[in-house]
Amino acid sequence: MEAPLTPEIIQSWDLGKGESSVLTWAYTHPGTEAIMDDLAARRCAAVLGIPVRGTLGIVLTAKQRGKITMARPIIENLRSSGMYLSDRAINQALALVDE
Repeated sequence: MEAPLTPEIIQSWDLGKGESSVLTWAYTHPGTEAIMDDLAARRCAAVLGIPVRGTLGIVLTAKQRGKITMARPIIENLRSSGMYLSDRAINQALALVDE
């Protein structure tokens, strides 16, 4: 299956190729949730009405669904691997899953 061409409205945001591709797919497939962490890409998605979930949201969902027993070690691993997550964001997220 060939990837759809990136609409001009997404191109105008001058995002990276990966972010643009994800947004193009979601834009051309209504009801699709885009998985992305890049702030500019998330803002573009909001303007286009594309639902978004980030990596942190994926970890929390996995915890809520019982796919993982603890979210904290995964989040700490993401952070130590270079993902920017503030202490406040981590604490708020972990509170949502009773950690």
